[in-house]
Amino acid sequence: MSADGRPAYRRVLLKLSGESFKGTRGYGIDQEAVDYNANQIKMLHDLGVEVGVVVGGGNIWRGSQAQLEGMDRVSADYAGMLATVINAMSLQDALERRYSVNTRTQTGITLQQIAEPYIRRRAVRHLEKGRVVIFAAGTGNPYMTTDTAAALRAMEIEADILLMAKYNVDGIYATDPRKDPTAKRYDFISYRDAMDQRLGVMDATALSLCMEHQLPIVVFDLSVPDNIARIIRGERIGSLVAESAPVT
Repeated sequence: MSADGRPAYRRVLLKLSGESFKGTRGYGIDQEAVDYNANQIKMLHDLGVEVGVVVGGGNIWRGSQAQLEGMDRVSADYAGMLATVINAMSLQDALERRYSVNTRTQTGITLQQIAEPYIRRRAVRHLEKGRVVIFAAGTGNPYMTTDTAAALRAMEIEADILLMAKYNVDGIYATDPRKDPTAKRYDFISYRDAMDQRLGVMDATALSLCMEHQLPIVVFDLSVPDNIARIIRGERIGSLVAESAPVT
């Protein structure tokens, strides 16, 4: 927190992978995992932070795999968008039912019976009123990942930072730490170095957007319960991707 007790960030965009919804299951939605994600978001909300969330859908559908099996790429991507909407609905229910956090879901494709269409000004107004906004269905366009959606929505709502939540991975490594115990972990890395070294922080389009608009990214382990709150308090958790290292 700052010297006057305010959070280090006013507005954040949290990216949750589809895998975070399956918990210990190999597939689908685990309610305990959903409730955990909702509780982490509630922590941010209780700290007075305005929270936008982009959800993935890989726990239900992987368009890349469907394409390899012969499905049309565009159709596979739209199916993936629907998977993210299912995750968004489950997360919204947990936030409102278990934690009494007012939440709105907006989608990049029209599903008017169950969610609002994405409208930037409306999303910002929800945030200003203290509502959590979940952005589902990616950008609404095929060939675009939910990482790209996270970068785009973060810039559109003028988030101060993009939080890339990982599970049992505490940052960015030079090589896979599960295969190489000596892998170097980066506390900080520049956008350009992350792109040049192909470290898999996010897809290249998303990373380029963040670099162009100077949007800082923190990659961290959400499975550690207090990590997200510590980031909001200004502590150095996980790996920071930015133009230059922060002054210490």
